[in-house]
This record gives sequence, structure tokens and C-alpha cells, in this order.
Amino acid sequence: MKFVLDDDQRDFAAALDSLLSSSDTVAVARAWAEGDTAPGLKLWARLAEQGVTSLATDASPVEVCIAFEALGKHAVPGPWVESAAYLPVALGHEVDGIATLALPPHVPYALDADVADQVYVGSTPAGSVGDLVASVDRTRRLFPVTGTGETDDAAFDLAVLATSAQLLGAGERILADSVTYVKQRKQFGREIGSYQAIKHALADVRIALDFARPLVFGAALDALGDGSSLASSGTVGTSAAKVACADAAYLASRTGLQVHGAIGYTQEFDLSLWITKVRALVTAWGTPAYHRSRVLEGLL
Repeated sequence: MKFVLDDDQRDFAAALDSLLSSSDTVAVARAWAEGDTAPGLKLWARLAEQGVTSLATDASPVEVCIAFEALGKHAVPGPWVESAAYLPVALGHEVDGIATLALPPHVPYALDADVADQVYVGSTPAGSVGDLVASVDRTRRLFPVTGTGETDDAAFDLAVLATSAQLLGAGERILADSVTYVKQRKQFGREIGSYQAIKHALADVRIALDFARPLVFGAALDALGDGSSLASSGTVGTSAAKVACADAAYLASRTGLQVHGAIGYTQEFDLSLWITKVRALVTAWGTPAYHRSRVLEGLL
């Protein structure tokens, strides 16, 4: 099967990319990491006007994946999966303002609970919010919360799919930046991108991302086959997409770091925003081991 976006979907993707490209999302992410959420909240409002927060209720999982790939590509901070994927499905309506949630054991902390208008455990309001917990991704501000709540399976699978799309977008951004860098960086009088080992490493990333993408949109299309939810159409597709996107994005981050050299480690270098985000998202909304077990259980 060939997965091709229609004209409206391509226009939506282009509009989002144009908005985010002109919004200096790197500065927004860095400010968010330092506790200055004002630029991020302004960007949130602009994206909400574009309909991103209503996609889970008013559009299809395909549009959700398109939006979250753009959010990952541009390292947009904030509890987007919680507000625009899980809670609208679990609550049955679009979230008013910004909301976040914890969902132990797969989501042990509530992301950005300090800026959220509503904090939940599952779909039940949280009792209290604890102190900030450090994350490898400084833009992910994690908070322990108290309370109990049930997991909505359809909402969980859509959140997993949205996280997969974020990983896909982050991987694409790392690959694009790495290709640009190896064409500029010279060693021994040659661009390092001219060395076959570098070409092969980047080609492996390209292949991994290209194999992951159909799994994401295939899982999204599964939900549209008979108008049913992701949960009722099975969990194999969403978990397979999460595993593939996590592996591909992690390969992109390792390869990107390798070709950039020591500069890639520095917090001041923009690449670090995506490398740390990928590392955090790999285990967000279910670890690779958990999703591999779901795939195995579904196949057997």
C-alpha cells in the first residue's frame, strides 16, 4: 500500500511548517527550559488557532500525526500529547486551555504541570502536584502528582501514535541538520560528507526513518478503516510504530552526534535540543520493551 497525503493534508502540513519555521522555536524551547514559558504559551495560542488542539476530536489520526511530526521537527515544548491527543479522546471533548496528566506506570509524571490549567491522573483531576523532577530533556518539566484514574485505551493508543510522530519529526530534523553539517565541515582538505563511511551512516538513518513512517500512517489509517477507534482495531500497529520510530530517531541522534563530533555534546549547540528530546521520548508513553511485548502479544 502506498501512503500519500491528500492535497488538504499537504496544505495543512505546509502551513504548520511555515508557522513553526518563522517562530524561532529554538529560542522558545530554550526559554521554556529556563522556566520562561511566555514565548511558548504565545506559540501554543497560535497553534491552537491553527486547530492543532482540536484535531483529536474534529479530524482524524492522520492529521494528528501530521501535526505531531511538525511539533517534533521543530522541538516545540509543552504538554501537547496530553492536551491534544490523550485528553480530548478520554474526556470526549477538546481541552479548554492547557492540560496535562500522569498515567502510571507508563506516564509516571505530569509534563509541565506548572503551566497547565488542568492536571489529571488518567481522566480524573489530580489531587496535588509535587516538586519539579529533572529530565534528560530540559524542555520537559516533570512533576509527580497524586490521585487515581483509569486508562482509556483508545486515548492511550492515540497518545502513543502522536509520540511516535514526534520522534519521526525529531529524527528527520537531526538527519537534515547532519547532512547540512557534513557538507560544510572539512577535514584533511575534504568535506567530511565525501567520506563513504559518513555517507553510509547517514543512509542508514534515512532508511530507518523511511521504514518507520509507513508504520505511523498505517496505524493512523487503521483507525479509519471502519470508523472505529485505534484500540478496537488492535494495538499492534501503534506499538510497532512506536518501536520503529524510537529506534530510527535514536539512530539519527547517535549518528548526528557522531558526525558533529564534540560540539554535538554542548548545550549551546542546537542539535542538543533534539538529541535530548529523542532520548526522553524513546521511553515516553511506554518503553520500547513494553511496546515490543504488545506487538508480540498481538501477533500471537
